[in-house]
Amino acid sequence: MENQVRISRQDPNRQLGFLWGAVATGLVALTPLATRLAASVPACPFRSILGLPCLTCGSTRAALALSRLDLWTAVTLNPLAAAGWLTLVAGGLVAGVLALIGTPLREPSWRLSMPIRLALVLVILANWVYLVVAGI
Repeated sequence: MENQVRISRQDPNRQLGFLWGAVATGLVALTPLATRLAASVPACPFRSILGLPCLTCGSTRAALALSRLDLWTAVTLNPLAAAGWLTLVAGGLVAGVLALIGTPLREPSWRLSMPIRLALVLVILANWVYLVVAGI
C-alpha cells in the first residue's frame, strides 16, 4: 500500500476540477434564467462605436440558443463562441466528475508550436470575418 500514490483533497489539479465542474454545473443550473440574465447584458461598445461586430458579438445569443439546445442557431450566431461554450460546459462536467472520483486533472505535457499558434489566430480571424459578412 505504501507504493500507491494517494491524491489528497488539497491537490491543486483536483481543486481545479472541482472549480471547473462547479462553474459548468452553475451554468447548467442557471439555464432557466438565461433569458432574464441576458437582458441585463449591455450593448457591444465596439459595435456601437465602429459599426462592426467585435470578436465576441453573438456570444450571448449563441449561449442562449445553446440553453434551448438549439445547436444550429448557436453555431450560426458565432461558431467559435458556440464551440467555446460547449467545451466549457462539457469539459467542466467531466472535470467535476473526475475530481469527485479522485482523479486530478493533468496539465498538458505539450506546448503549442508556432504553426499551431498561427492557425489559432487565423481561426479567430476567420470567425470574425464570418461575423462581419453574416451581419451578426
